[in-house]
Amino acid sequence: MASRLVIALLLSFVTIHVTSASEHWPSWRGPSGMGTSDEKNLPVVWGGKAQTNILWKAPLFPSDKLKRDQNQSSPIVWGQRIFVTASHWPEGTTDKDFPEHHVLCFDATDGKKMWDAVIPPGPWKLTDLRGGYTAPTPATDGERVYAIFGSSVVAAVDFTGKVVWRKEITPYNFDVCWGASPVVYTPPNRTASVIVVCDHLKGKKSSTIYAFDGASGQIRWETKRPAVDWGHSTPLVTTINGRVQLITATHNGPHGLDPATGEPIWSYQQDIQIGDTVTPIVRDGLLYVDSGRGGMGVALDVTGAGDVSKTALKWKVPNVVSGLSSPLLVGNHLYRLHGADVLTCWKWNTGEEVYKNRLEGAETSASPVATADGRIYVVSGGKSYVVKAGPTFEILAKNDLGDPSKASPAFAAGRIYVKGGRYLWCIGAK
Repeated sequence: MASRLVIALLLSFVTIHVTSASEHWPSWRGPSGMGTSDEKNLPVVWGGKAQTNILWKAPLFPSDKLKRDQNQSSPIVWGQRIFVTASHWPEGTTDKDFPEHHVLCFDATDGKKMWDAVIPPGPWKLTDLRGGYTAPTPATDGERVYAIFGSSVVAAVDFTGKVVWRKEITPYNFDVCWGASPVVYTPPNRTASVIVVCDHLKGKKSSTIYAFDGASGQIRWETKRPAVDWGHSTPLVTTINGRVQLITATHNGPHGLDPATGEPIWSYQQDIQIGDTVTPIVRDGLLYVDSGRGGMGVALDVTGAGDVSKTALKWKVPNVVSGLSSPLLVGNHLYRLHGADVLTCWKWNTGEEVYKNRLEGAETSASPVATADGRIYVVSGGKSYVVKAGPTFEILAKNDLGDPSKASPAFAAGRIYVKGGRYLWCIGAK
């Protein structure tokens, strides 16, 4: 009887652990940072006149008359809370003024807005709005939401909507905008660190990475890297050779650092455009990155230390057409959405092209997500596709919410959350 009770308790623990993990999509590109989800059997068809599999939609703005920022940032999920960032200009102002910056929280059950935290703008008023004020996706550690806005400000908001701390970042020598999202890393026996990458134009020699204490906002470490050229790439926390590393991609090459201290581990630096908007893919010590602005794609062995610029290259793609979405790895195949809505598939180990096909009208700034049942979701508020993973190109479904945006989706607890241009959408089986 006692042994049965022990087994039951163990099974209960395993079930609770797996379920709770699937309920979170805490940052850019999800728990892995590389756009993979444990979800299975999600809807492949949604929207249309019948609003098929649309569980709810919630307005992001108080009025359709307001001028909205591009708002490329993507939703994140923690249990029953959905968090998004948004910026807009109040009535009576123009885009030559600072917009309002908002961190919003919605109830996953019905889409009801739970709170709206307003973050005072930072010091940088943009004159070039191509990137906008709301490119970075927020991140959460389950206690606070950490948000970056393009006016060069970072803020932490607790789960009741209270602003806990706010930091202005100077200098702000970014190219066009600030695009990198924050990542959360929890060192052993410490509270969470919020890592913020500020890669600036090389001529300014001011590129810096900061790690803030999640609770207080105090700087835990600061790494200056004057040789790094600009970048908008969100870093990736992953394990290589048993060691946790922070991987950053910049215009002149990727780097690996210790996320607990900011100390450099390895670097791959070139005088060509090699990475500046996409988040890298890493598996078994092999890293893939390309620019996002067009140019070469490279696969690198990053198991070494120091300057690996002359030894790391394993294969390359001479020209990856521009597209701001990040790559996706499923099995032995690497996928990249780019150019004129083209999905390209390469073999992971060699870089050999497997296929190249159009997904007409797909938003190439939104990054695809792979689910555990072999599907690739190319999803945005506009035209979306579900594609079968593998060496043969097969479209499983086409959809259109009619609410175009450049944001990427979030996947959690059997649902897909999509931030459109006007609404936050919840897709799930009815």
